[in-house]
Amino acid sequence: MSQLFILRARGDFACFTRPEMKVERVSYDVITPSAARSLFESILWKPAVRWQVRRIEVLKPIRWVNLRRNEVGALISTRNVQTAMSTGSGDLALYVEDERQQRAGLFLRDVAYRLHAELQVLSGEPRQKYEEMFLRRAAKGQSVNQPYLGCREFAADVRLVEPGSAQEPAIAEDKDLG
Repeated sequence: MSQLFILRARGDFACFTRPEMKVERVSYDVITPSAARSLFESILWKPAVRWQVRRIEVLKPIRWVNLRRNEVGALISTRNVQTAMSTGSGDLALYVEDERQQRAGLFLRDVAYRLHAELQVLSGEPRQKYEEMFLRRAAKGQSVNQPYLGCREFAADVRLVEPGSAQEPAIAEDKDLG
């Protein structure tokens, strides 16, 4: 069996969107396995490897915040962009005041997780190469893209947990999450 890598991820807000809520953003109670996998992929993503999340620990109590946000409900027309590119002039403006939509969201606040994942190598290359690459990047705090907690506007602080280091206990709550 390959080595398990452990990351500690924390953030001020998180939203792991429930698909049954179409317009309003409502989060699941905890991070989803696909969101946890994306945190590992933000540090090391290669076509030759895949991350398999094995365990998720919740380190802080589940707390909620209800926020109302302004979102833009329109996109600039591709036809207008193509016209502007070909003629050298055109209307590329998007007036936020005319396209603003207020949306409510039920988000998680003050979250922290300890995530355990296994690196699976899909090609015939040596596993050690990718393991060392991940450890080197994670130790330096490097990432391919900004790690986030569900929505891109909720940045995550992600740190590598060294084997044998002192770790805070997970919360002592046990409930069915569906």
